[in-house]
Amino acid sequence: MRVLGLTGGIGMGKSTVARMLRSAGFPIFDADAAVHALQAPGGRALPAIARLVPGSVHDGVLDRAVLRRAAIANPAILKGLERILHPMVRQDRDRFLARARRAGHSWAVLDVPLLFETGGERACDRVVVVSAPPDVQKHRVARRRGMAPDQVAAVIARQMPDREKRRRADDVIQTGLSRADTIRRVRRLVARLRATAGRKGGGA
Repeated sequence: MRVLGLTGGIGMGKSTVARMLRSAGFPIFDADAAVHALQAPGGRALPAIARLVPGSVHDGVLDRAVLRRAAIANPAILKGLERILHPMVRQDRDRFLARARRAGHSWAVLDVPLLFETGGERACDRVVVVSAPPDVQKHRVARRRGMAPDQVAAVIARQMPDREKRRRADDVIQTGLSRADTIRRVRRLVARLRATAGRKGGGA
């Protein structure tokens, strides 16, 4: 089985591409969903988060406002949170890959926003970056999150530049023209992946 890494900055359309790949029959590991589950009521990460930020967990429920204020006041908190979450997400990822392999899939997809930042590309045979023009990205983020332009710019600035992600990618899916155009691009990617699997004797 081969592994496809799927990544892209906020507002680039990565989630849309992931849904299209899932509809095409590819199993998808959603790293954001894994993080959410780890921090959900009773989640595996909560005991460690409670030790990192006392008062952030009450009766097995995370107080996100307390955690957010702590992270803003002390950047080291964010690093500590990453040290807690990243190994747990990798464990969930490895279990997902094992299940996909047992199910006989030729390709499995890792949908990871911070794929390059966390070194996750080392677990992948190919990496697809989803990209969009800067003005489209900013409009999507502002519309979806109700953020002011300076807030949008600050969020984007904290991420790896899109040009660097595209440089490191094996494939780039451009979004921003139309949904139909994105569908065509994803279909071409799916065809290439299936052809590669076919040469190795497997299906999609």
